Amino acid sequence: MLLLQHIDRLAVHGLLDRYGLQLRLVAAQEVIPGSYWGEREAGLIEDRLYARLDTPLHSVLHEAAHFVCMSPERRALLHTNAQGGTAEESAVCYLQVLLGDALKSCPRERMYRDMDDWGYSFRLGSTAQWFNFDADDARLWLIHRHILDQTGHLTFQCCQ
Repeated sequence: MLLLQHIDRLAVHGLLDRYGLQLRLVAAQEVIPGSYWGEREAGLIEDRLYARLDTPLHSVLHEAAHFVCMSPERRALLHTNAQGGTAEESAVCYLQVLLGDALKSCPRERMYRDMDDWGYSFRLGSTAQWFNFDADDARLWLIHRHILDQTGHLTFQCCQ
């Protein structure tokens, strides 16, 4: 599993900052504020994403993607549970992969593997199969909300 401590944290800070999200590091062994899953998983409170150095990168990017996919009204009330429906969750997973692509230290195949190892499940049996052959609805959800442009590339906008 690719952990936050193994990648360029300045690049992560920069990526999240483009969406108005602040990365806040928590000391080793401290409870991560706003973590829905507990243990070492990332947490969200309003515009702050909390993580430790032992937090998996896929967790950081998943929670960041939740923030990006939310309306400003939902962000203002955000504390621990990102909520959202099934379509949004699929879009979050899709965006998570693309956010990983934006970091030079996170090859797409690694993101797929880490998502599979954590337990994400998709109809086609793996993250890679889903992303490549069954994720049109997620991509279109993101395009409709201007998170991706018409060609499927990140717009780095935080709007709904």
